[in-house]
Amino acid sequence: MIHEADINCPPYAPVLMESTRAIGYSIDAAIADVIDNSVAAKARNISIFYNVYPRPYIAICDDGIGMSSDELTRGMRYGSMSPTIEREKNDLGRYGLGMKTASLSQCRCLSVISKKNGYISGRRWDLDHIIDTKEWSLIVLNDEEINSIDDIYVLKEQNTGTIVVWNNLDNVIAGSTDTSILEGKMIDVKKHLELVFHRYLSGDGVEKINISMNGVKLVPFDPFFNDKSYQEMDDETIEIPGRTGKVTIRPYVLPHPSNMTKEELEMYGGKEGLRHLQGFYIYRNKRLLTWGTWFKLIRKDEFTKLARVRVDIPNSLDDLWTLDIKKSTATPPEIVKTRLKQLVETMSNGSKRTWSFRQKKELRKEVTTVWDKVETREGVKYVINTEHPVLKILRKSIDIESQKLLMDYLKTIQNNLLFNNLHHDLNTDVKIVKDKEKDESIRVKTMARYLLHDAIENGTEHELMDNFKSTEPFIDYMKEISEIYKEIKYNG
Repeated sequence: MIHEADINCPPYAPVLMESTRAIGYSIDAAIADVIDNSVAAKARNISIFYNVYPRPYIAICDDGIGMSSDELTRGMRYGSMSPTIEREKNDLGRYGLGMKTASLSQCRCLSVISKKNGYISGRRWDLDHIIDTKEWSLIVLNDEEINSIDDIYVLKEQNTGTIVVWNNLDNVIAGSTDTSILEGKMIDVKKHLELVFHRYLSGDGVEKINISMNGVKLVPFDPFFNDKSYQEMDDETIEIPGRTGKVTIRPYVLPHPSNMTKEELEMYGGKEGLRHLQGFYIYRNKRLLTWGTWFKLIRKDEFTKLARVRVDIPNSLDDLWTLDIKKSTATPPEIVKTRLKQLVETMSNGSKRTWSFRQKKELRKEVTTVWDKVETREGVKYVINTEHPVLKILRKSIDIESQKLLMDYLKTIQNNLLFNNLHHDLNTDVKIVKDKEKDESIRVKTMARYLLHDAIENGTEHELMDNFKSTEPFIDYMKEISEIYKEIKYNG
């Protein structure tokens, strides 16, 4: 209904378009937003091109269903689709703003050319042209202008598809006269896309897509380390009363850092370390939105840093998760948050058990260890086990004065452990390197041979062999020790 007092009051194009550039897109989030459109268009191959010299540009080309001339015009309109309209199940869009606001946050000239039914059409938003006309002046590209588009040949060779081209990259270059800055940023973009779209790149629950950058194929980066991680609990499903679509939760506990290679640890922890990347990983239609947060349900600490939780939400619940325009933040609704709080405490305990299990493994009560942990009123201390069989036999073989010197030296080692350095290295996930297995094996077998010779002479070899089964480090080399025993016993 139109009232007599109604006034058509459209926004002033130059001001609104310039102001929406400040929404806060990073270049990697902006390119990811454009790729969302390609996925929604059922693309299976997406190629990203960029050039530094002589004129920097970025182009994203897909082999999706493409758009007709009228569809392209509608697609270039700001707010081309209401967020309240139910989208297709696999649609990654939200407000009908993403491709435009994301692109123009990085460049001043956005060209989109699409091919459908054998016909190619093109449209362009040029911010400088908008300032001149002071209108929402969408440029219709003619054939000559289309043919001059960077990498247009890729689109022409396809039956259908769309290419999005960014020129005049003012915000990407950020005022720098050194256009090579684009090269460094695109390295970060590659890592971002390999994480955000890792399930699409691997075909995990969705039809697989291929993304390349200047001809180099992107490799999916799985943040859950699936080959070595384990699930603390089964998948959990949360239904929202009165709404279609379910929230699915899958918890993971990563392996202890000591079970990762240096490269894996760097890859999965990055510069921030594992501690900062623990938490929920929120996926919308298999596309990663936000990660590395517990939504203030628990605090991040050293004992929970191995816990990560995959949360899948459908686009039908966007409004409940307060999804922003950039699709980079999502906050769970209270009904989901309540259940997550209950689950996260159990899941974080699983991460703690990974650490405590390692401690139990290193200080096994049923095993005679090299070191002992002693609890006192002041705290705990770690002492060398003076009852270790190797040390006992060694003490018997030397005189009293040498025994005293040996024990004094062992106490000196005990009291001068680099606890602060060790604590720092463990908390910063530095890999603690031990001697090679081969060197350790040689040492253990040499000690075992010496002890067996002595035991056989005294007729106590059976008792010694039983002790080996519960004594470090022999417990881990029983097969080799049994062969040594047979060799000494029957061959002398």
